[in-house]
Amino acid sequence: MQKPATTEQPIHELLANRWSGRAYDASKSVSSTQVISLLEAARWAPSCFGDQPWRYVVCNKAENMQAWQAAFDCLVAANQSWAVNAPVLLLICTDTLFSHNQKANKWGPYDTGAATENLCLQATALGLMAHQMGGFDADKARVAFKVPERYQILPMVAVGYQAPVDTLTDELKEREVAPRSRKTLGELFFNGTWDNPIA
Repeated sequence: MQKPATTEQPIHELLANRWSGRAYDASKSVSSTQVISLLEAARWAPSCFGDQPWRYVVCNKAENMQAWQAAFDCLVAANQSWAVNAPVLLLICTDTLFSHNQKANKWGPYDTGAATENLCLQATALGLMAHQMGGFDADKARVAFKVPERYQILPMVAVGYQAPVDTLTDELKEREVAPRSRKTLGELFFNGTWDNPIA
C-alpha cells in the first residue's frame, strides 16, 4: 500500500512517500548490507560542531535474536502488537556532552533527530518502512543495553518490509488506511514575526 502525502506544494517523492506504517512482513528479513546503508545515511547528518552525538543500538532479529527480544521487551503492549513482525529494532541515544570540550550539548537531541530522519528516508529509498516509537520503557532499555548515564535515551525505530494491511488487527488496520494529514503551512510557519502566516 502506498500513502503518499497530499501536499500543498510539490515536494520530492522520497519525502512524500515516507510514512510510518505498522504492517510489517515477518517473513522478510533486512540484510546487514541494508542496515549499514541506513546507518551510513544517519552518519552523514549535520550536527553542531560536527560532533555527531547520535548512537544507535541495532537489534536485527536475523542476526541477534537475543538483542531483538531485549528491545522488543522494552516496548509497551500497544507497540508490541505490531512491532513483533518488524525484523529490525533500533534504540536511539544521544550524547549529552560535546566530545571536544565535555560541556553540555543541548543540541544533541535535535541533531540525532536529523540523523534519524536521514535513516528513515534511506529506508524509504530502499523499499523499507521505518516507524519511530516513543512507547517503550527507557530505563529498562538503558539497563538491557548497558547505555552509559551520559547518553539520553531517545525513541526506538522499527524497520522492515511492508505487509498487506489485512495482517493487522481491525483497530490498527483503521489507523493504517486512514488518510495522512498535517496542519496547514500557515499554522506552522511564520513570515518575519510570530503568528504571521507564511502562506
